[in-house]
Amino acid sequence: MECDMRDGVPGMVRVPVLDDEIVRQIRALDILGWGAKRIAWATGAHRDTVRRYLRLGARAEVQERPGARRLSDDQRKLAGELLASTAEGNGVVVRQLLAEQGVDVSLRTVQRALMPLREDARAKALATVRFETAPGHQMQIDFGEKQVVIAGESVKVYLFVAVLAYSRRLFVRASLSQRQDDWREGVAAAFRHFGGVPQRLLIDNAGAMVIGREDDHAVLHPAFAAFCKDWGVAVTACRPYRARTKGKTERGVGYVKHNGLAGRAFASFAELEAHLAQWTVEADQRIHGTTHERPIHRFERDERAALGPLPARPLPVRERRVGRKVAADCFVDVDRVRYSVPHRLVRRSVEVLVGETEVRIYHGGEVVAVHARCREPFRRIVDPTHLDGLWRRPEAVVEPPAVLAPHGRSLEDYGAIVDALGGAP
Repeated sequence: MECDMRDGVPGMVRVPVLDDEIVRQIRALDILGWGAKRIAWATGAHRDTVRRYLRLGARAEVQERPGARRLSDDQRKLAGELLASTAEGNGVVVRQLLAEQGVDVSLRTVQRALMPLREDARAKALATVRFETAPGHQMQIDFGEKQVVIAGESVKVYLFVAVLAYSRRLFVRASLSQRQDDWREGVAAAFRHFGGVPQRLLIDNAGAMVIGREDDHAVLHPAFAAFCKDWGVAVTACRPYRARTKGKTERGVGYVKHNGLAGRAFASFAELEAHLAQWTVEADQRIHGTTHERPIHRFERDERAALGPLPARPLPVRERRVGRKVAADCFVDVDRVRYSVPHRLVRRSVEVLVGETEVRIYHGGEVVAVHARCREPFRRIVDPTHLDGLWRRPEAVVEPPAVLAPHGRSLEDYGAIVDALGGAP
């Protein structure tokens, strides 16, 4: 139907919007004496619309389609400032803040204005400048994790990965935890593997190594700082949320998980370690995609001589003390390995000192058990003397008599069974 809205101009009436060219065709065909139906067929307009244009004549307003609402340059600048400050990146909040300042626009208009700013910020966040370091200058470290089948059980294995930034030589060490001791053991093992110490260690902001930041500088955990000082290596931490800074080891972790391990299964943790050691040798022989050289050749030619010497007598890298309560079966659990304790301490609290090669268990300041450290998950390490005095040892297997008296047992039969079980309780 005809629209009777007026826009303040006397004698001008709004009608359904048609392109200027179609309006000109309608008027020209009308002059030629064409009827409304024929004009509608020729122009593609509805015949009622044609009739309204013809009836209104010069009073019919030729309307332009409204363009998309846009912010002015000053308003866009203001929107960008609000996005980066008060709105904290939220476009809805930017629109609300603009409305408070008298700029009433739709959310879509605000989003269009902010889109170039968002794309620029995203590009800056993703862009990374590749820095090529000098030989012996830097080693990057990181941890990854992967579920690996070991002895038929799915075990979460933590993979310490170190990469020499110049040669791209890799070192990999598997562990069952990701504590500060594991970081220190991994770093020390990498230094020994490479035969020297680089000038600088590039780390992320893992809580095991970094306890906070002051003046935009990382504050190292005292134990980790002492370890690095003992080995004579400086430390640099990535900026928060900028793990791409150590992209060489980030890619190295993925390479180990998807190429070194993939979906392989292992009969034991020792077999997994042997596999990683052999795989690392092969990885050093590959042609690296960035340097287009074999890492081992690049290392031997340029980097080995640039590494610093290993310390003659380094401090222990693992001396973790943990409290445990002795279970009813005379064992304590440490890193998914069970160690035996004298049975008299069942249900008592003990302190376990986990060293590099042995595990010592204390009760009241007295050493009550010493075991070789085991890294096989779910393994039980037993000292038989810890079970002396028990009426039946957990590992004992007693075979019942093969033949019973056809009409019941005699007292001698019961005595023999008691003797086989190790005596009366």
